[in-house]
Amino acid sequence: MKKNTLLSVFTFLTMAIVYGQSTATYTIVFDSNWSQATHPDTSGSLPGNAHWSKLVGATHNDAISFLEMGSPATPGVKIVAETGGNTVFFSEINAAIADNTANNLIEGPALATDLGSMTINNLETTEDFPLLTLASMIAPSPDWMVAISNLSLLDDEGIWIDELAFDVYAYDAGTDSGETYTAANQATNPVDVITPMQGVAPFSTEPIGTFTITLESVLGVTAIDEASFNLSPNPTTGIITVRSENTISTIEVYTILGARVISKDVQRNNAELDLTALSSGAYIVKLTDSNANSQIKKVIKQ
Repeated sequence: MKKNTLLSVFTFLTMAIVYGQSTATYTIVFDSNWSQATHPDTSGSLPGNAHWSKLVGATHNDAISFLEMGSPATPGVKIVAETGGNTVFFSEINAAIADNTANNLIEGPALATDLGSMTINNLETTEDFPLLTLASMIAPSPDWMVAISNLSLLDDEGIWIDELAFDVYAYDAGTDSGETYTAANQATNPVDVITPMQGVAPFSTEPIGTFTITLESVLGVTAIDEASFNLSPNPTTGIITVRSENTISTIEVYTILGARVISKDVQRNNAELDLTALSSGAYIVKLTDSNANSQIKKVIKQ
């Protein structure tokens, strides 16, 4: 999996768990598994114009949910599921952005065929808005869609997730009671909740598709004072000496994707750090002194 090593471009780089706020960049790919072979329709074929509407959604925090399984669809999600229209859904997202509960409106591509893929490139979000919601209409259909709801891109330790790949299934938005792809409009009254359609005709128990979400880079935005913290030699073939004007409490080493690979208790002004076992590349060294002040530096392991 290819990653952009931003350390060679930007002066200061750090992860969410290392220091300050960070911005993560992701690529999202949806691969369709919708076909007559995997989801056989009783008519003998899928509709001739089988396609997917634009893959749309938002990155947001847990103060808002645009799409909740087991709950009624919002007006915006209703229209996405029934017609593939996005205007009302985008209004809901823009209102959330104005309320500071979302930070990105995502307008991805459509897919003009049943099988194929849709890709969203360069999706950036921050730790304050780590949740992802996406939806696309299975078209034509009464109100059927594929969706991701409130998916966190941060793991339980606050680290940006490197990659997620998972199968998804069709959902019924609960707003139209039609039972075939091209059924006439039959508004559901009262409105039902969003429910899965795995194994419900015309869908089989097979996934309707697969999402693959890949972390491309993480960029820290906090300026760092490095004056009292020295690493040498840097670059290094393995052993480096760490010196500080203050008593060093701990030293931690992280990969550029935020995984901690070394943690060392020190309690003095200098220490030796052995990177011999690490692969060649760029790392982040975080020093915390006895006053709980933290500083970081980049180190290159040759």
